[in-house]
Amino acid sequence: MTNTNLLAWIDLEMTGLNPEKHHIIEIACLVTDSDLNVVAEGPEIAISQTDDVLDLMNEWNIRQHNSSGLVEKIRSSDIGLKEAEQQSLNFFQKHIKQHQSPLCGSSVSHDRRFLIKHMPKLANHFHYRHIDVSSFKEIIKRWSPDAEEFKKESSHRAMDDIKDSVNELKFYRENFFK
Repeated sequence: MTNTNLLAWIDLEMTGLNPEKHHIIEIACLVTDSDLNVVAEGPEIAISQTDDVLDLMNEWNIRQHNSSGLVEKIRSSDIGLKEAEQQSLNFFQKHIKQHQSPLCGSSVSHDRRFLIKHMPKLANHFHYRHIDVSSFKEIIKRWSPDAEEFKKESSHRAMDDIKDSVNELKFYRENFFK
């Protein structure tokens, strides 16, 4: 059953910032209602990659993804990119009709670039619009520089990052959109 007011949330972890050169190493999916209540928690998938792909990571990525345990999960994963795409698409198709929900997340336009390049079937499921939580953050930083900032608790794991993004948008709604 699908609901027209549901929001599709995605977060990706990648080996770097360039979708032409770098690869997706983790994807997580979540669906909320328009009040930002979690309706369904989708898959969180560490995507199997070769050492050559992992070698593309810079020092920050190596340190971060090793300390979070993601590199170990990638090395032990037997789920490839296409299977991760299909599992994620199957999850969203259960809840949201094609082109119905904007793609939601933090810096989600960047994630969309990777989806278009590496997971085009999944990218095509979402509306062309998106809700980018980082845009709210940037606007508030400029228009209300003395305002309290949202404190993230992220481990730079995809599902943790999505939940942080949902909570951050709730924070902005409660503090700036009354």
